[in-house]
Amino acid sequence: MKKIIIGKLKESAISVLPITLLVIIISFFLDVAKEDMIHFIISAIMLAIGMGLFNMGSDSSLLTIGREVGTHITKKRNLTLMIVVIFIIGFMITIAEPDLVVLAEQFDGLKNKYYLILPIALGVGIFLVISALRIVFQIKLSYLLIISYSLIFLIALFVAPEFVPVSLDSGGVTTGPIIVPFILALGSGIAIARGDSGSEEDSFGMVALCAIGPILAVLFLGLFLGETTINAGTEEQGNFLEILVTNIKDVGIALAPISIFFAGYQLLYLKLSAKKIKKIIIGLLITYVGLVLFLSAVNYGFMPIGVIFGKKLGALESNWILIPLGGLIGFFTVLAEPAVYVLNDQVEEITSGTISKRLMLFSLVIGVGISVAMAMFRIIYDISIWWFVIPGYGIALTLMFFVPKIFTAIAFDSGSVASGPMTATFIFPFAIGVGTSVDSSKVLLNAFGIVAFVSMTPLIVIQLLGLIYKIKLGKIKQDRVEEDIKIIKLKKTKKNKELVQEGGKND
Repeated sequence: MKKIIIGKLKESAISVLPITLLVIIISFFLDVAKEDMIHFIISAIMLAIGMGLFNMGSDSSLLTIGREVGTHITKKRNLTLMIVVIFIIGFMITIAEPDLVVLAEQFDGLKNKYYLILPIALGVGIFLVISALRIVFQIKLSYLLIISYSLIFLIALFVAPEFVPVSLDSGGVTTGPIIVPFILALGSGIAIARGDSGSEEDSFGMVALCAIGPILAVLFLGLFLGETTINAGTEEQGNFLEILVTNIKDVGIALAPISIFFAGYQLLYLKLSAKKIKKIIIGLLITYVGLVLFLSAVNYGFMPIGVIFGKKLGALESNWILIPLGGLIGFFTVLAEPAVYVLNDQVEEITSGTISKRLMLFSLVIGVGISVAMAMFRIIYDISIWWFVIPGYGIALTLMFFVPKIFTAIAFDSGSVASGPMTATFIFPFAIGVGTSVDSSKVLLNAFGIVAFVSMTPLIVIQLLGLIYKIKLGKIKQDRVEEDIKIIKLKKTKKNKELVQEGGKND
């Protein structure tokens, strides 16, 4: 247990360290109050501890719940039960997602943050059901992605322009540190229960489809609301005790539904051993503590410093410096995401080393760096997000027809990996700060969309790697065929010589 705790804390500290060092270095060139930097450093330490505890707790609670429920409902062979249960857990787990809370708290036009959270949770629940049914009935992921994104772009034509970047961001933010592990575990459970040769491949793609639910939910919200406003991001640190008390209450409310659901499902169906139940309860308590620390750190020091930096740099006469700086921030963000390294191992294993971990990491680092740089370029020069997302998603959807399907599923799942906690807690408020300085009247239109940029990069990068893999695999097969042909020719030649020699002897 002690070794696990140390491992998780070390992993989260490594995640937070690059951004923390970058902020400290930049602060020497900006007029940042010492008090703000002290709050930031305290928050960085607290964020690392909170993230470590959360990851450890969710591994033994949320992931176990997802896997057990997924396996059970598939084995029961009851389609109605599967639909109802998966929708409920998808809805409930979304409410507990910390990155979504960060997004929702940016809005002033909504009376309560749950006006945004609940429709998004509804969208995740619906699309989680769709993704589960896809695995059960072996429906091609590419078909569902094309239909879904076509629907997104169609509805986007009829909503206020400000809602387009917000909706695209919500997809990347919602599939964060709680939902992604839970969905992966659930998909794995369903795939294992199906048990055929293609089940492992079909277990990928659930996160990709679930990210579509929030996008459509926010777009539909935009159809009804028409207009809204955004809190440009506060650069004032609140009273830490007040922030802590608020998060103790909010996290309790967020985790209560999934805990109650599991208790009921355990009593009615699962009947897990007392030892496993005890492990899950302890895991949930650790998850609770971790989330409280995580969100308190975000609100106390991380988000405010992001806004401060964004405002100061955006107000510079030579604010073009934000473009290369954005690339650098994107670079450090990818290096800071632990899940990226898990993904790299996964791809290397699937391709039997043809696509190495180093190549994978290099591709993601360059891709996300370019994404954040483009997002800064868009904010500074007031360019519509359509000029970026239409070509980006167009390329991603086109590549689906030329790469092995496993790469498409991993690519669309991995957008959530790249846009992890560091994106929501620093890059997102940083973009709001920049947008406020450049043109405060267009913060909603221009500053939002940065998470979508980060999420979009892996869709292209990983599929391009899949194309390289396919070409290499084809070349290997071709070389083997040519080698086989040479061997056959040599054997024929040898046989012919023997026949000629034998004929000569007979003569």
